[in-house]
Amino acid sequence: MPVHTYTNWNQRPSDQEEQIEPFRKYIFICEGANTEIFYFKRLIDLRKELGIHPLIDIRLWEKTEEDKNISFAKRLVDFAEEQKKNPNNGFDADRDKMVIVFDGDIFEAKVQGYDELLATIEKNDIAAVTNPNFELFLILHIEGSYEKYIKGHEEEFLTVDDKDRYSRAYFVLHELTGMNAKKNPEIGNLADNVLVAIEQEKNINQDIHDLKGKVSSNVGKVIEEIINENPDI
Repeated sequence: MPVHTYTNWNQRPSDQEEQIEPFRKYIFICEGANTEIFYFKRLIDLRKELGIHPLIDIRLWEKTEEDKNISFAKRLVDFAEEQKKNPNNGFDADRDKMVIVFDGDIFEAKVQGYDELLATIEKNDIAAVTNPNFELFLILHIEGSYEKYIKGHEEEFLTVDDKDRYSRAYFVLHELTGMNAKKNPEIGNLADNVLVAIEQEKNINQDIHDLKGKVSSNVGKVIEEIINENPDI
């Protein structure tokens, strides 16, 4: 079964323009079933406002119902590889890139093999990782949030609660937005402030190869590189 693709690439005024093929497609595949989907759909809608080159397409491949439970990062990579081989998905292995978005917190204490996983992804694609979870990156979209909520509180973000969850980022985000990020699609509108997040992310660790024990994210860095890519050069 093919994945559901979300893109605004073909929303163009003339048939002539619709025939243009992108130079490169960046295809986001996410670990979360809701929060990340809400976010990247909005980000795609903002591609022109962000100045993304007209020949660069960004897409979201949503998992179909039978694949909804694919959340563990290694299985997500396998899923991505399967989708690449599906001719109906139009993936060009020579030009297009998968962006695998996942949480690094599972590798803090429970699971081995993080370095091997990164090496597998980075052979051909891009890893976008947050530690502890994606809500950390969303917090960074709010002006001043690094100084007020993250700086000096890093240990709290990487401490599990009584249910063995890294819940600090979720609760801080809820306090800042009043929204349940896992259920409210409006959380995706934070993407309007992605340039704020890109700058604030530079205050935390962006080296996903040195993630353990550090509040980290390179999602903004990945998005910034896509914004700055210019196929004409």
